[in-house]
Amino acid sequence: MILIIHESAQKVFQILRNEDEIAVHSNDLNSELIRLARKYPKELILWVEKKYQVHFNISSLGKIFHHDLMMCSFAVENQYLPETIGYIDQWPFVNPDYKVSYPTWRMSTDMGGIKGRTLLSFESVFRKNYDFGYNLNSIAKLGQQNGLFCYSEPRLLQDLQQAGKLNYLSGSKELFRFVRQHYKWPWVFILSFCFYKYESTLPFWDLIRSFISSKHFRKNFELDTDNINSEKFKEKTGDTIDVVIPTLGRPEHLRQVLADLSAQTHLPKRVIVVEQNPDPFSKTDLPEIRKMQWPFEMKHIFTHVMGACNARNIGLDHVTSEWTFLSDDDQRIEPGFLSSVLKEIKKLGAPGVTTSYLQPDENKKLSKVKQWGTFGAGNSIISSKFASLVRFDTSMEFGYGEDKDFGMQLRKVGCDIIYHPGLEISHLKAPVGGFRNKEKKPWEERALLPKPSPTLMAYAKKYFSEEQLSGFKVELFLRYYPKQEIKNPWTYIKTMRRRWKESEKWAQLLEEKKSRPVKV
Repeated sequence: MILIIHESAQKVFQILRNEDEIAVHSNDLNSELIRLARKYPKELILWVEKKYQVHFNISSLGKIFHHDLMMCSFAVENQYLPETIGYIDQWPFVNPDYKVSYPTWRMSTDMGGIKGRTLLSFESVFRKNYDFGYNLNSIAKLGQQNGLFCYSEPRLLQDLQQAGKLNYLSGSKELFRFVRQHYKWPWVFILSFCFYKYESTLPFWDLIRSFISSKHFRKNFELDTDNINSEKFKEKTGDTIDVVIPTLGRPEHLRQVLADLSAQTHLPKRVIVVEQNPDPFSKTDLPEIRKMQWPFEMKHIFTHVMGACNARNIGLDHVTSEWTFLSDDDQRIEPGFLSSVLKEIKKLGAPGVTTSYLQPDENKKLSKVKQWGTFGAGNSIISSKFASLVRFDTSMEFGYGEDKDFGMQLRKVGCDIIYHPGLEISHLKAPVGGFRNKEKKPWEERALLPKPSPTLMAYAKKYFSEEQLSGFKVELFLRYYPKQEIKNPWTYIKTMRRRWKESEKWAQLLEEKKSRPVKV
């Protein structure tokens, strides 16, 4: 363990190796960080602001950095990039919850760490003439898309009550340069517009100067994610899995899913099938389920209450195993799937994994294991410890966005979601049955249709920062303009403002009327 104690994220004050002081070769923090990573590539390289050293929780490091491809920090009082980054980025990583271990590339100079050899993988983008905080955020932003696991980690601080109100260290010059280097080029112009509209300023020269910077967007880094060997689950960890399957009008497809589960080399402990039919006089389409002998415990629930959110919540209420597999009723899985899932979960130390979920005629576009910004409600395996803390939001029933919302709820309780392209489920996308029914929502019967959909607006209102919500609005207006018939831009803007307000009204009604339906 190498600990760099610095002053104001600029000057090196002291360097410790374990508990012994070692020589400082340069007062420049950037230079020393790279030098130490080269000299001690197998060591964990840590940084801490001098005034927070006494609050740095060294005893937690073993649990926090449980494998080599991790980068963690915690903002005690200082974050580098300002919240205005939200104008051009609405992914969950931009708006961290500082109370839990939360996936984010926004790194703080207050305290943090990364393995030496992992840091050296990003030496090509490390600039000694840039701010230390800029370099940390650049490494994390690029690394996260290439298999680096990045977190805001409150366990680095001995007591969360020692954290204060955040200051932001970078100015608009660094922000525009960062956006230019790490995002598609149009975003700097959207950022400029948002500054003009919402900040009443136009950083024209910062915009112009940003184009001098070299581009890092989509830069490829080869991190050895295949050989991650997490220490997190080295102790005895349960291997039992419960499978939750909501189903509606697809008895033949469901039978195939159950056959696939019966053929697993690692059998689930329990399969919970929640079958729905809105006809109050109907009976199950699966009468044989309770009569057949299964190699696992079968829990079959039949209900006339409709909705995938409600059905999954019913299933989650009956989970007793250590792991929960949220499954669809129209997929195919290979016999070794659950065994492979458990192996990869333990290797990565991941509390939640979303698999590849392609239709038979689709090609895989994502090839790297990485932190995932969304969630798959039909192809994810999560720790039941976290699944027991959250539920699908029934206000989004029969719409879209309930899976994203569930993923955000998981992150808010400290459960990261990892996308794993090597774990594959084939999604048949059955043409019959399912939960996306064609009934009109009340807002679809109005002359003025809301934009965006009220369920998406409800999601944005719940999880976006003020800046993210404003940026989302600007991006939506720009993206939708070529797809509609109003060509006069002033008329279009006036109409979209009305549609936005209509969406806000319905989103508020959804939130007010939120309740859990009768279960059975």
